[in-house]
Amino acid sequence: MNHILFFGLGFSARVLAERLAAKGWTVSATSRSEAGAAAIRARGYRAFVFDGSRPLPQEAFDGVTHMVDSAPPGEDGDPVLRWHARDAAARAKQFQWVAYLSTTGVYGDHGGGLVTEDTPLTPNTERGHKRLLAENQWLALWRDHGLPVMIFRLAGIYGPGRNQLLSLLDGTAKRVIKQGQIFSRIHVADIANTLEASIAHPQPGRAYNVCDDEACPPQDVVAYGATLLGLPVPPDVSFEAADLSPMARSFYADSKRVSNARIVTELGVRLSYPTYREGLTAIAREMGR
Repeated sequence: MNHILFFGLGFSARVLAERLAAKGWTVSATSRSEAGAAAIRARGYRAFVFDGSRPLPQEAFDGVTHMVDSAPPGEDGDPVLRWHARDAAARAKQFQWVAYLSTTGVYGDHGGGLVTEDTPLTPNTERGHKRLLAENQWLALWRDHGLPVMIFRLAGIYGPGRNQLLSLLDGTAKRVIKQGQIFSRIHVADIANTLEASIAHPQPGRAYNVCDDEACPPQDVVAYGATLLGLPVPPDVSFEAADLSPMARSFYADSKRVSNARIVTELGVRLSYPTYREGLTAIAREMGR
């Protein structure tokens, strides 16, 4: 019987969990708090508390056939492997598929140029360096112990509850202009589509970019969203003058077009939302706009 364990049941992981639970899979997941674990149990899943300060009980891994790790890395890499690298190595034959959810930030800045999974990894942010360290830790378990690990490098994630339409409606959206800036993005449903396709066709040791077909300047998305909602397009604001949080500002450190050819050719992924236009249009419809 298929049993999947999620380290972290956040925005991206929840969609896959719901799909697999509906197909009869057993779902286990972790939260950083007991309150979060209780919320997971309310969904009908098994739940454990894991905040990186101590390991899970060994019974958390009993019967687990698949695993997804979306836990943010720390200074020394992945907190999951800090406590469970030996467990993963010892149970390598138990697992059929293991996914580490990383970021396209591991490629660094390419001045708007195209990157593929074969592009050298040269992160230029602290977050990107930590993700690359965690990727390498997981891949070492594949090389040394045969753990069937695959790396999924996610572009900017959006979907119901997290999208540009909401910031337009609450008046916080900005058309921040930085010359030459290009972002790739992915609808949360297409992350689940990609992971399901990989479960059906696992390729241990492989890395995959998870993004849609059209990278574009971020201000284009804002303008399209405003048009969808029948709202005025926010005025342009230069990157230098924009009042951005340190986290938001860090996203502008990288400019690149990310290729999704590998998930299409190797995994047979058919995106539900091939560009932000289809994605935002569907979300607006769900919102009754």
